[in-house]
Amino acid sequence: MKLECLDFLGISEHFSDEEIMVQKTANEFVVKEIMPIIDEHFSKGTFPFDLVGQFGHLGFLGANLPEKYGCGGMSHVAYGLICQELERADSGIRSFVSVQGSLVMYPIYAYGSEEQKELWLPLMAQGKKIGCFGLTEANFGSNPAGMLTKA
Repeated sequence: MKLECLDFLGISEHFSDEEIMVQKTANEFVVKEIMPIIDEHFSKGTFPFDLVGQFGHLGFLGANLPEKYGCGGMSHVAYGLICQELERADSGIRSFVSVQGSLVMYPIYAYGSEEQKELWLPLMAQGKKIGCFGLTEANFGSNPAGMLTKA
């Protein structure tokens, strides 16, 4: 099965049927739900928060984290294909999904207590709670090695 988008690198033959299905779902969502509204949001400097619940429903938030915590349980490749499709529409939307999943949910999954995982991951996977990732400091920009702040 092949990707339903341009495959410049000719890599789609290496993807599973499930990964191709995920890409197709993400592609259709981008075309139907994001592309028609993104120019207006860009012009107004707003974010389409009404899409967050849909991201959760489709399994885009925490896509590659275990279903045990209400997450997608997908492969890392499937997660990458989701992000590729979202990026095609808007970098800010892709950033939202990847920050939520990779920079907020993953550290909870990898380093949090079982109680924290059971509380936060399902809520975040559904888009009912939105996390953030703080990195920038006045003298260091986005350089984690130079950060002085401690929590």
